Amino acid sequence: MNRKKLLLSVIGAFVIGAGAYGIYWSTSLRNTETTDNAYVNGNVVQITSQVPGTVVSIGADDTEFVKAGATLVQLDTADAKVALDEAESNLAKTVRQVRNLYATSGQLSANLSQRNAELARAQDDLKRREDLAASGFISKEALQHERTTLQAADAASTAARQQLAAHTALVDHTTVESHPDVRNAAAKVREAYLAYSRTALPAPVSGYVAKRSVQLGQRVAPGAPLMAVVSLDDVWVDANFKEGQLKSMRVGQPVTLSADLYGDKLAYHGKVVGFGAGTGGAFALLPAQNASGNWIKIVQRVPVRIALDRAELAKHPLQVGLSMEVKVDTKDQGGERLPRVAQSRTLGNTQSFDAPDVAADNLVKSIVTAKS
Repeated sequence: MNRKKLLLSVIGAFVIGAGAYGIYWSTSLRNTETTDNAYVNGNVVQITSQVPGTVVSIGADDTEFVKAGATLVQLDTADAKVALDEAESNLAKTVRQVRNLYATSGQLSANLSQRNAELARAQDDLKRREDLAASGFISKEALQHERTTLQAADAASTAARQQLAAHTALVDHTTVESHPDVRNAAAKVREAYLAYSRTALPAPVSGYVAKRSVQLGQRVAPGAPLMAVVSLDDVWVDANFKEGQLKSMRVGQPVTLSADLYGDKLAYHGKVVGFGAGTGGAFALLPAQNASGNWIKIVQRVPVRIALDRAELAKHPLQVGLSMEVKVDTKDQGGERLPRVAQSRTLGNTQSFDAPDVAADNLVKSIVTAKS
């Protein structure tokens, strides 16, 4: 009798447990996709030089936090300073030359007025001589002399007019600041100033320094990676779901995450923001050759990007590469699986490189104004 009661108790407990699991599956697990193949990802901003040079100082090392705009690497400025001084001197010289062009235009205009006055006087003199010659008061030789003088005055006036026109073409419709020669010299100053300012390599964003490879005294070339800055304020999670799990997943679905760093007791919240355009194998360095004879079918995984709550991220920061466990609530399946919605937002911007442009313009204006 006791055995029968025990057996019924076990069967009853099993039935209750199975029923409870069935209810839990139908209300929760059925609408949840889970994976532990997920990792924190973020923007690793490479620090590279825009000009060649020799490293004379390094402002930050691995693991250190730097603010946007802080100088990370300083190159030798000697050669760039010489080129800048030469460009400034050439601009000042060009401004003086252009000012001389405007002054010469005034001189040539006055010369033309003088030649026109001489021409008018020669015409009047010839007219009077012709009246006198008709009365027989002067000789034909004197009359011919006046005609020759008129021809010379006319030729001088024409030459002065053409000389003024040729010179006016050099300065017409321009000012000292907008003259082509000044603008060309100003462009050289800006180019030299930018090259000089680029000997200091600023941090484009605030973050932690990583992968420092630059050393003092090293001769660096443009584009060579020197270190990286990782901003941990805007990291995300790339969760690699099996292809069979994607059917019910949509952009915007809520996600619950946990990090191995903090354990299951700390939950992060986020949402699905996009799906990879292909599987991880399709974009591998050596993708599988499916047409080869030794091909074996395996379950593929597709990366799903998940955005994290910034407030939670600020309170419990994550580092790039950390393992995560992801649970996606797939109950809401109203949207498209791969929506074609173009994003108009800017992925990122920095103002660390704006200052040299403004400073170069101010330098050009000060030189032009001082020499005008």
